[in-house]
Amino acid sequence: MRIFLYTSLRFLIKIALNVYYKRILVEGLENVPKNQPLILVANHQNALLDPLLIGTQLPIQPYFLTRAAVFLNPVITYFLNLIQMLPVYRVIDGFSTIPKNQKTFQKTEEILRSKGSVLIFAEGNHSLVRNIRPLSKGFTRMAYGALAQSPEIQPLILPIGIQYSTHKKSAGLARISIGKTIPVNPDPAQALKLTKEVEKALKSLVVDIPDENYPETLSNLLANHVDVSNKQEVDHFLAGKPVLNKVKSVGSLGNKLMKIFHLPLYWIWLYGIAPKIEDEVFTGTWKFLIGAALAPPYYLLIFLCCFHPEYGSWAISLLLMAWISLGLNENSQE
Repeated sequence: MRIFLYTSLRFLIKIALNVYYKRILVEGLENVPKNQPLILVANHQNALLDPLLIGTQLPIQPYFLTRAAVFLNPVITYFLNLIQMLPVYRVIDGFSTIPKNQKTFQKTEEILRSKGSVLIFAEGNHSLVRNIRPLSKGFTRMAYGALAQSPEIQPLILPIGIQYSTHKKSAGLARISIGKTIPVNPDPAQALKLTKEVEKALKSLVVDIPDENYPETLSNLLANHVDVSNKQEVDHFLAGKPVLNKVKSVGSLGNKLMKIFHLPLYWIWLYGIAPKIEDEVFTGTWKFLIGAALAPPYYLLIFLCCFHPEYGSWAISLLLMAWISLGLNENSQE
């Protein structure tokens, strides 16, 4: 039953993501090996959307390591367990919680021994900043812990870069870039070297705008219509070369129409959710969740109204315009 629910939910989330984003690009699928114990190491820019995109767009079904703070609500915990998320406790959660990580690491070792895959966001936190932050040692501990229990396995590190044209708005571009696998040297003394190798691999996949003068550099990229989700385009521009493929400017009409014909959902976001968000990184996540959870019943209600003898024609028009507005909706980079 759990496998059925997971497969069904994964399928529905994939559909919802393809509606939420104007385009999802996946590069390097040929680098994903089969029947190998894999540790997926990715950067972390966009809260829950990062694992949902990686988990639905790749031909594997990884387990995800995520911060334990999101497991506090029983309903949310059930949902997170269903989509194969495992809690990681940090110092900020209290020193007394740290020993609980042992259970999570034991679970990841079992997964790797069975030639499964685990996704970890090795930066240790999320940020809208478009660069790679220093990596934590969690993925090396996971790899060498599995090797200590089963020296015969050969775990591989799969670097994954995930980037967005806009983090906080719908109808943008999401880009997943998959690098070549990195074998784990069985010698634990090589852990630091492995960390640096993985960090180098991620930097080769992800736009890496230097912290120095970051706001000015990003504004300059956007003003010159550089695709800020494309590392090659950004590096080309920062090297002083002309923009090769400028991103077209996007008008606001499609976005306004989408809000008008989805007004109840927009109001829920604007007055019910947006004022309560403390961390702006969760903006895109909440917008996606509202659409994924409430858009289907919203459309169903309008569809049922189509059969009403008095205002069925109005309902049909509203339903058609709501669908059309989704297709017209597109947001600029940010």
